[in-house]
Amino acid sequence: MNLPASGRRVLVSGASRGLGRAVAQAFAANGDRVAVHYGSRAEEARATLDSLSGTGHALTGGDLADPAGAAAVVDAAAGALGGIDVLVNNAAVNERHPLAETTYEEWVAVWQRHVAVNLLATANLSHLAARRMIDGGTGGRIVNIGSRGAFRGEPDHPAYGATKAAVHALGQSLAVSLAPYGIGVASVAPGFFATERVAPRLDGPEGEAIRAQSPFGRVAEAEEVAAAVVWLASPAAEWSSGTILDLNGASYLRS
Repeated sequence: MNLPASGRRVLVSGASRGLGRAVAQAFAANGDRVAVHYGSRAEEARATLDSLSGTGHALTGGDLADPAGAAAVVDAAAGALGGIDVLVNNAAVNERHPLAETTYEEWVAVWQRHVAVNLLATANLSHLAARRMIDGGTGGRIVNIGSRGAFRGEPDHPAYGATKAAVHALGQSLAVSLAPYGIGVASVAPGFFATERVAPRLDGPEGEAIRAQSPFGRVAEAEEVAAAVVWLASPAAEWSSGTILDLNGASYLRS
């Protein structure tokens, strides 16, 4: 069950922009073939696909909140790539919903969306990809994108923090159960990192305070997080299975 260092078949969920795009680009630069998943941003996903170095990449769209949609995404990715060696669970929603400002109806809806996408889709994709890895007998890797907020709390985004904590716990459970099949499972827990989505916040009045969270006086670049994901998916990282790797520039230290 030897996992190659390159030439792998990689599915990245939520890869139309931001961190997902950076992760897809990093794997492609490593010589891997990538299935770029998107939910609704087909045009942006196509831009991600066009930006990838190398050949043999694929585009696959689908609603991961729907279990049948998740299955269709994995089937399409495996069909286009000839299998799946690496799954990166990146797709997520993150909506502001502080309790004191949110109606009960909005609260329920927001929690349902977060659980469906951030947690259940991660669990479903992991099952679907891992079964293919097990049946193929070649091992593989699953890397989950968690969050610093799972540990320090997210008062304005409590469902996000809670579901990311659940993703971390899921990854550790799967790391134990899938190791006999040569499948390593790990998670990263990024702090604040720069993407087009958060650019207005970084450029606005709160930008200085956000950068000051880290003693380095800056936020991460998406490429820094992507580099860690690629390493966790590498043959050299097998003994890191079960880890939750903090990537927050010492902005939050946990014991």
